[in-house]
Amino acid sequence: MVPARRNNVLVVSGGEKTESQYFSGLRLARRVPITVKCKADAPHNLVKYAAKLRDQYREEFQAVWCVVDVDNFDIPLAMRLADSMKVNLAVSNPCFELWLLLHFADHRAHVADYRAARDLLARHVPAYDKKLDYAAFDPGIEDAIARAALLGPDNPATDVGRLVDAVLRTCPEPPRH
Repeated sequence: MVPARRNNVLVVSGGEKTESQYFSGLRLARRVPITVKCKADAPHNLVKYAAKLRDQYREEFQAVWCVVDVDNFDIPLAMRLADSMKVNLAVSNPCFELWLLLHFADHRAHVADYRAARDLLARHVPAYDKKLDYAAFDPGIEDAIARAALLGPDNPATDVGRLVDAVLRTCPEPPRH
């Protein structure tokens, strides 16, 4: 049995590479208690999976979050399910790369799709292509949180700033760089 880590945050992501690399990097760089699980599935299924993990490891997680992209999914269904199952949902519209872009720029114009977001991000991280070095993003994390909070509910939008802010608040003191 794993000892209880009541401030541990479970992050379940629909993306299998980028999100995992980002949150694993955040965990190491900021020494925050995050457990990352990835599963390629529809957002409503991710919510069910996250709730199952939470219930299975009852004492371990302080909070449970699902990180999903809009894509062509039924996000309202996932939101209703998340609300009823008491799982936090961090939706990015159109995709997680918008969150990454906000580390470098205050972008508020419509972003058509992943490809457009990737191209905008490549202006700041030229080698970006679903593989990231978290160290390039860490210096802009507080700016990204503030920028994400200013976005509206439509494209572009991301709730990942709320998630990252909540995770950073679980860490008593930021590590010295």
